[in-house]
Amino acid sequence: MKYKVGFIGCGNMASAIIGGLIKNTPVQANEILASDAFEDAIEKAKTTHGIDITCNNLEVSSNCEVIFLSVKPQYYEVVTAQIKDTLTEHQIIVTIAPGKTLGWLEEHLGKNIKIVRTMPNTPALVGEGITGVCKNELVTDEEFQMIMNLLSGFGLAEAIPESLMDVCVSVSGSSPAYVFMFIEAMADAAVLDGMPRAQAYRFAAQAVLGSAKMVLETGKHPGELKDMVCSPGGTTIEAVRVLEEKGMRSSIIEAMRTCTKKAKGL
Repeated sequence: MKYKVGFIGCGNMASAIIGGLIKNTPVQANEILASDAFEDAIEKAKTTHGIDITCNNLEVSSNCEVIFLSVKPQYYEVVTAQIKDTLTEHQIIVTIAPGKTLGWLEEHLGKNIKIVRTMPNTPALVGEGITGVCKNELVTDEEFQMIMNLLSGFGLAEAIPESLMDVCVSVSGSSPAYVFMFIEAMADAAVLDGMPRAQAYRFAAQAVLGSAKMVLETGKHPGELKDMVCSPGGTTIEAVRVLEEKGMRSSIIEAMRTCTKKAKGL
C-alpha cells in the first residue's frame, strides 16, 4: 500500500487529527491521503497540511493501511457500502462517529475487518483533545498500541470498554460546548460589572484552563480543590451557594444523561 494513513471525510476533526499526526508522530504528510465530497475541504487540507488528496473514496480504501472514517454518522451507511469490497483483512478501520457500534460496523464492513472505534473531541484542534478508544477482536495488541500512538498525536487517548463509549460522547465529545457556554456566561457577568469583553473572555478562559490543569496535575479531588478556594464567609462560597441554589450540578447531570441517551440512538 502506498499510504500509511487515509481519511474519508476531511472536516475540522479530520484536519485536527492530520495536523497532530504530522506534528507529533512519525507519520509524514506524504504518507497521508484524504478524500471528501466537498472539493473545498480537501483543497484546504492539502494547502494546510501538504497531504495528498482525492475526490474518490475508493482510492483511500484501496491504498491506505489505516483508514479513518471521519464522515458524519448519517453518511456511514453509504460510505461503508461503497468501500467494503475494497478492504482487506490487513487494513485497520478507525471510526470517529457516535452511535456506530463495533457490531454495526462489522455487519456493514464485513466480519473479517479490523476495526477501532474512537470518540475524540474538538480540543484536538489545539492538541489538547481526549479520545476514548475500543477495538474488535481482530485488532492485535500491537496494532492497537500503534493506533493509540497515532491518537496521542493530538491529545490524550484512553482505552475504554465499548459499553462506555456513549458516556464518552457526553463527558468529552460534547462537553466542550458546555464549557464554552460556561466561559461565555462568566465573561457576560464580567462585562456586566464593567470589564471589556475581550479581556473578560481571556480571564474566564484562562481560569477554566488553569483549573482543569490543577485537576489533572495535582491528582486532588475536584471537591477538595473547590474547598481550597472557598474561604469561610468569603466571596467564593457565596457564589457557590447561588450556583447550588440554581441547580448547576443537576442541570449538568441531566444534560449529559440526555446527551448519552441521544448517542445511544444514533
